[in-house]
Amino acid sequence: MTSQLVQSVDWLTIAPPVLTAAVALAVLVADLFLPPERKRLLGWTAIGGLTAALALLVPLRAGDRSTFCLTPDTRVTACSYTADHFTLVVQLLVLGGALLTALLSLDETRERLPAGEYWFLLLSSAAGAALLPASRDLATLVVALEVASLPAFALVGLKRGDRMSGEAALKFFLSSVTATAVTLLGASFVYATTGTLHLTEIAQRLDDVPGQFQTLAEAGVALTLVGFAFKTAAVPFHFWVPDTYVGAPLPVAAYLSVVGKAVGFTGLILVTVVAFPSYADVWGPALAVLAALTMTAGNVAALRQSSTRAWSAVRLLAWSSVAQAGYLLVPVAAAAYSGNDQVGATVAYALMYAVVNLGAFAVVALVARVRPRNRIEDHRGLYAASPAAALALAFFLLNLAGLPPGIIGLFAKVTVFSAAVDAGLGWLAVVMALNVVIALYYYLRWTALLFRTPEGAPGEALEDAPEGAREGGVALRRPSAPITLAIALTTAAGAVLSGYPQFALRFAANSLF
Repeated sequence: MTSQLVQSVDWLTIAPPVLTAAVALAVLVADLFLPPERKRLLGWTAIGGLTAALALLVPLRAGDRSTFCLTPDTRVTACSYTADHFTLVVQLLVLGGALLTALLSLDETRERLPAGEYWFLLLSSAAGAALLPASRDLATLVVALEVASLPAFALVGLKRGDRMSGEAALKFFLSSVTATAVTLLGASFVYATTGTLHLTEIAQRLDDVPGQFQTLAEAGVALTLVGFAFKTAAVPFHFWVPDTYVGAPLPVAAYLSVVGKAVGFTGLILVTVVAFPSYADVWGPALAVLAALTMTAGNVAALRQSSTRAWSAVRLLAWSSVAQAGYLLVPVAAAAYSGNDQVGATVAYALMYAVVNLGAFAVVALVARVRPRNRIEDHRGLYAASPAAALALAFFLLNLAGLPPGIIGLFAKVTVFSAAVDAGLGWLAVVMALNVVIALYYYLRWTALLFRTPEGAPGEALEDAPEGAREGGVALRRPSAPITLAIALTTAAGAVLSGYPQFALRFAANSLF
């Protein structure tokens, strides 16, 4: 009995999130002592910490380590933290996404945002996001979810004195708190009926729930899924997305669109596939319907964005992220019908989406340096001013659309489509195909705008434009090194994956549990 109360701790296994959290605390303390002219060092410290956390994934690449187990033998007992291939893939995604966000944030923290608070909050959220995929009990899962979410509220509202930023933070906070409350209620019901928090043990005990607790168990499963549906921005729990992205600083919007989404989907995969497989007949059809509604609502709303409306570029990317959430839900729903292997398609799609969406936000941030209202129209003639930036943005948008030369985007969509067909969800595959066609219009419309003849942008002077810039179109200031590096890294990653898409697909296919 005593041996079951002593948990083993493998420090190398938990090193990536622990190092990220330690650097967050170091940055917070250092901010108290650094003079204002040296605050930029905090950003580079954060980047160094995230790079080191990514490097710590290499010793774990075998995917066979667990810790915080009730007995020393991890093969015969449930563990709270497991560094399997699924964990490592998602940690690569969230830490890499946080690193690219940090590169995009260096200029923002120098000019507009309080550096110490910003870097502490970003690293804290990244630490929680890195902890979540390794969580294998409900308590750790909920704690990781909140550690990832709570700093994000503050990040969204960090533009002091900005009404839109405060409103966005409030909407994000209220929706997330509601989601957390529902998730905790569902988790408490599941614990009451099973007597355990470990996901694998929950799966075993839900198969044999006493009759008098059956309704309570079903309610717990349903409420837990509803809570994670909020986190993934699935319809009808998506209402907070566009206003939150518009009000947040651009790097934070990019972070939420990739890392925030990865957190929600990781939690959803863990509770459905690992903890609730015996209720697949309940959550499978429900997620399939949510996937269809989410991709349709996101694409239709993105289609309606006016190119001359203020912040239309960010709004389009926000609604696009809602549509992409619908695609990501398809393989999770398919897993209820044809096994866990289908979830690998979600991981593959998430990897593609993370790279190209962060790249798109990086180019939008570059243009926003001289066109701060973030309109789609502000990108007209971008090729004439900066051919490299225009080609990069075109490449990212074509990837999101699933068109060549964005081969990885095409392969990811085909993989998700195949998951639906293999699971016998033909109707969902048809809905997805129709939505892909709808999305082609607004992605291609934006792409074509990049190469049109520059014209005078409506209603906005270019006070910050460099001397001698051409009239009309986009006149860009020389991009800073961090933004250039972020665009270069995402472009290179997208090109490598497009040239060798089998890498991502095989990597993801072997990732799950």
